Amino acid sequence: MKNVLILLVLSASINTFAQGAWTQKRGEAYTQLSFSTIGSYSSIYGNPNYETEREITDNTLQLYGEYGLNNKTTLILNIPLKFIETGNLVSTTAPVTIASSNTSLGNIVMGIKRQFYNNKWVISGLLNLEANSGSFENESGIRTGIDAWSFTPTLNAGLSFKWFYAQAFTGVAFRTNDYSSSFKIGGEIGIRPIKRILVIGLIDVVKSFENGDVVLPPSNLLTGLYVNNQEYAAYSLKFVGEITNKLGVNIGIGGAFSGNNVARRQALTFGAYHKF
Repeated sequence: MKNVLILLVLSASINTFAQGAWTQKRGEAYTQLSFSTIGSYSSIYGNPNYETEREITDNTLQLYGEYGLNNKTTLILNIPLKFIETGNLVSTTAPVTIASSNTSLGNIVMGIKRQFYNNKWVISGLLNLEANSGSFENESGIRTGIDAWSFTPTLNAGLSFKWFYAQAFTGVAFRTNDYSSSFKIGGEIGIRPIKRILVIGLIDVVKSFENGDVVLPPSNLLTGLYVNNQEYAAYSLKFVGEITNKLGVNIGIGGAFSGNNVARRQALTFGAYHKF
């Protein structure tokens, strides 16, 4: 079970994390530091697809942690630091935005997970509170997080064996400030082909209810960063190397099969974890 728990901690995708059904034991903790990068892009998923005014580079340094309050209750904290840069103009029309860069916090997430059932299958509930802790620069249109507070309850279920696990999750994100709420569902599998090597695949789907009518500045709409009604059907593939029973590293790639108001570009992630 400890090895499966390592899998679940590390299987966080670019847009989701902590969806595993398993909880930490009392007094145990995991931390992970990761860096994700979306290289220069200008194409955005939409109906139809559209271009940003300038090329955008989106990087994230993320500190994630879990702590077992007791054997069935785990506290979660995720702190993202965003490094976003806008550069060359995509079109020759008169620009509305300026080229710029911004380093700022994204949406900090605090959560609590409670295990309800554990008999072969593990079932748990997760409540995440996403803070309105991002920033916005009107001149460049750079936004580092959704301009809203989000409350997301999810239900998680998982099944594990010595060399394999599978789990799924579903929930709803409720948002303030006239941002639309959204439905989410997904699942992942993890296998251990050889000792100390883990391979993890994840599918994550988010669908907007389109029930929000927030009015965002024109400059923000021209970057497409954290605008309303973001949707995606995303995937990620991650490889984890266990250096010791408490320390490991990982590398992953993720992107979207389809979406709305999200980048049409894959992201690379590099990380390291430590178990306490």
